[in-house]
Amino acid sequence: MSRADEPEVRSVVAAARKSGLLSAREPVVVMLSGGRDSTCLVDLAVTLAGRGMLTALHVNHGLAPEALDEEEHCVSLCERLGVALVVERLGPAPATGNLHAWAREGRYAAASALPGVIATGHTATDQAEGILYRLAASPGRRALLGMAAREGRVVRPLLEVTREQTAAYCESRGLAWREDPANDDVTYTRARTRNELVPALRRLHPAAEANVVRTAVLLREEADVLDALVDEVLGGREEIELARLRSLPRALARLVVRRLAEQALGSRVPRAARRAEDVLALGSDAALDLGDGARARTRRGVLRFERSFRHG
Repeated sequence: MSRADEPEVRSVVAAARKSGLLSAREPVVVMLSGGRDSTCLVDLAVTLAGRGMLTALHVNHGLAPEALDEEEHCVSLCERLGVALVVERLGPAPATGNLHAWAREGRYAAASALPGVIATGHTATDQAEGILYRLAASPGRRALLGMAAREGRVVRPLLEVTREQTAAYCESRGLAWREDPANDDVTYTRARTRNELVPALRRLHPAAEANVVRTAVLLREEADVLDALVDEVLGGREEIELARLRSLPRALARLVVRRLAEQALGSRVPRAARRAEDVLALGSDAALDLGDGARARTRRGVLRFERSFRHG
């Protein structure tokens, strides 16, 4: 039975409304897997955006035995909620390569073909898990920034809501969901983080998740300030004098090196900041391959970046 006035429902609705990412001002495409988070999200979108502005998208990757059951569940759910549903079936899966990347690219390609913002069910729990994993696996400030509430057309209205809250919301609203068996398969890094690391942190402090997420919000705000400082140093140029670069505080010099490398390649260059000291040590006419497809080159004491023929 639906109980829309219960605290579990009100708190989630309030958090999603506060985000300002779901409204009747623009069409909304909800990525609907059938799990608790996306089930909560599609029901929220009915409330905050309205059925007339809403389309749910379910992508059947065909990778698991339960894929058809999940698809049928999404069809039934959307019929109950009166929401238009688009079902896309991917396949065949590639014989080699990263299956997760293939599935993710397929989902977003299907969503991008539909009009409106693309709403995903990422929660504060997902945010905390991702930050903790990246912090362990890759050094650098970016590891702590997490996912933005909005990136281009993609919006994440549930980033201040935990997975436990979405489950409580669905239970209060009488909405069933499907569990992904991979969530408990510890052969996956994501499952190990979810089932081992996050519970351990909660035992240390009950607000561990919320504190990790809040830290990410603060760092993202501070990152905007740092980006503006790099803009000021470069003044719209794609090069900088080595002498000027060496005069900067080392932290700022690293950011400038990374910005120039990534501007030149049009993609992320994770190793650029780590190799900043090597770049600073270059002579006035020299070249240095940084990895990630980037090369630093100096001519007459001026530093620029270019694409390297060697990638690695």
